[in-house]
Parts: sequence; structure tokens; C-alpha cells
Amino acid sequence: MPEQFNEREQNAWGGFLSAYARMNRIIEEDLQAHSHITHVEFEVLLRLSWSEQRRVRIQDLAAQSILTRSGVSRVVERLEKAGLVTREAAPEDRRGAYAVLTEAGAQRFQIAAQKHVACVQKHFISKFSAEELKVMGEFWKRLEEPE
Repeated sequence: MPEQFNEREQNAWGGFLSAYARMNRIIEEDLQAHSHITHVEFEVLLRLSWSEQRRVRIQDLAAQSILTRSGVSRVVERLEKAGLVTREAAPEDRRGAYAVLTEAGAQRFQIAAQKHVACVQKHFISKFSAEELKVMGEFWKRLEEPE
């Protein structure tokens, strides 16, 4: 059986988990209130908006998300029904597909993003100094490095 966390490790890891859960609840409630979309739907729209061609393979969206490929596929399906995303077959792979941001999706995302940024600034960014945010950003990059 693995050892228990020491107090410093427990505070760091437990603090991260608590902060993630709290921020996720705040963001979910905020997005629902003003944009009637879920946090994962917002994340898909965000990643599509960041893409140069406003299109990303569904399997790549899943790799960047906490959702599985089938979970992302279901989110894309909901966004497709709402007219915010279309699905295109991947010409390089018969089984793959792209999620493509529609003009309506881009507009909806822009409106949601403005309010989302305000929420994140209020509940997260404002709690830290510029130097702390810089260091925090470096921490997150470190976690992306392969083992």
C-alpha cells in the first residue's frame, strides 16, 4: 500500500482538488446563467475558436480535454443540434471526424467568453499577484512535460 501524503503534499494536492472543484462549480453555474451552455461545451467552442481554421479533429479535442473521445463526440453532437458546430468527415481517415465552429457558434462563443473572462478574473485571477500568476503558469507547464 502506498504511503500517505505528508502534510505539505496533502495541502498542495488537496488544495488543488478543492480549488478545481470550486472553480468548476462557479464556472458551470455562470455559463449556464448567461449563455445556457455547459463548461465542457464552452471548452469545445473555445478550442475550436483557437484553431486557425476553426476546426479540430474530435480525437484531438478529447486528448486536450478531461472527456473521453465518446464524451467529446456527445458534446459535439449537442453543439451540432444547436447549430454551433458542424461535423465533417476527415478526408485523411475514414473513421475520423472534425468538429467545425459555425458562424453562429463563433458569435455565441464571443458573447459567452466575455462574461466567462469576467467570472474567471473575479473568482481566480484577482486572488493572485502578477508574479504569482507567472509562477503558477510555469507550474502548469511543468505538468505538461512528458515523464
